[in-house]
Amino acid sequence: MMPKILIIDNERAIRNTLREVLELEGYVINDVNNSADGLALIRKNEYSLVLCDVKTNLNGGMDVLTEGLKINPDLPFIMIPSHGTVEMAVEASRKGAFDFITKPLDLNKLLITVRNAVDRNNLVTETKILKRKVSKVTEILGESEAIIKIKETIERVAPTDARVLITGANGCGKELVARWLYEKSHRNKQQLVEVNCAAIPSELIESELFGHEKGSFTSAVRQHIGKFEAANGGTLFLDEIGDMSQSTQAKVLRVLQENKITRVGSEKEINIDVRLIAATNKDLFKEIDNGNFRMDLYHRLSVILIHVPSLSERRSDIPLLVHSFLKEICYDYRMPEKKISLSALEALKNLPWSGNVRELRNMVERLIILSDSVITVANVATFANPSSVSVQIPDNQSKKIDYNQFSNFQDYKDFSEREFIKFKLVKNNWNVSKTAEEIEIQRSHLYSKIEKYGLIRNEQ
Repeated sequence: MMPKILIIDNERAIRNTLREVLELEGYVINDVNNSADGLALIRKNEYSLVLCDVKTNLNGGMDVLTEGLKINPDLPFIMIPSHGTVEMAVEASRKGAFDFITKPLDLNKLLITVRNAVDRNNLVTETKILKRKVSKVTEILGESEAIIKIKETIERVAPTDARVLITGANGCGKELVARWLYEKSHRNKQQLVEVNCAAIPSELIESELFGHEKGSFTSAVRQHIGKFEAANGGTLFLDEIGDMSQSTQAKVLRVLQENKITRVGSEKEINIDVRLIAATNKDLFKEIDNGNFRMDLYHRLSVILIHVPSLSERRSDIPLLVHSFLKEICYDYRMPEKKISLSALEALKNLPWSGNVRELRNMVERLIILSDSVITVANVATFANPSSVSVQIPDNQSKKIDYNQFSNFQDYKDFSEREFIKFKLVKNNWNVSKTAEEIEIQRSHLYSKIEKYGLIRNEQ
């Protein structure tokens, strides 16, 4: 998207000249001849830069500068007065102007200044987004009994050094619980080191956890510090610990008993002080019965047990999560925040969500991209995950349809056709030939409709 620049100047000739020059450089230009209209546009649009005369109609340009920076503190202003003075330049700088260039304008100088201002604005915006992504710890959202209990447990347990074992299905938020245990601990100024045990080959995991000395094996060309050592004084989060090999389990158990590690290829013991948090999506008791996990390690890890419920076990939290994702994703995409209808929320609540919160967030992102300003139940039906079963429209929707959810007749036709075909398929136990014959269309045509609307048989 090309940078958008606003010109506020009461001289039409100046505005036309600046527009012509800047549009040739690829910028999108708006121009007005007075302060009031300029401020209205700043409130409505997202500009990369404002070029403003000091003496515009109605209020002066300095007032526009002050009010404009209240609306958007990061918006660069270049002041372009007809007759500038040193005092005026100092005042503009003090009020937050990016630069001050007097008329007649040197267009080469102006273009360089404009480019610098736009680049700075882009850097400021990107930095804010990156800082938000890197530093912001997502809140644990939910008002269900299970989530309230998890939050209370974190408040009690985090300030201690007790080991915590977090259980739950993939995508339910185990990593988030671990992050909050770290954030609220007295070790939060030290390292949080994360290890996904399932992502590391079994022959490398010991080196990854405990480190190795140069020459200890063929590819060990230099000394390597392991995750336990890197987390010394801080917190180590071992995710998917149920996938760890038996030999590595034995060594982790020894570390937890003695608070010492030994690098691969070394006999020297290194003292460590690490708070351990572990997580798994497996039933560890079943793994113990099958001989895949050590009972003694389980008891070492599970001083505190926190189970994170699946999304289907806390459907009442879905509206809260959806509204949070709408706000967060629209902000990241730098677009106006989209709304969602109550019927669409009900439809989302009725989906199976095998991928839990992670799948819900992806779904909301898809709806934001592919829907209009208001996300409707028809959008949910159309853009539901291919991996999930067909969208179940709430019972009250079959009795009474909210026609405000449809932006045009085609949306309504698509919605009605999809629901009709889904009803007939379910009625005929997904016998496509029988359904095609019953609704009097060719079987190939019905297959096309099934693919178009993402209809998938409910195996449950």
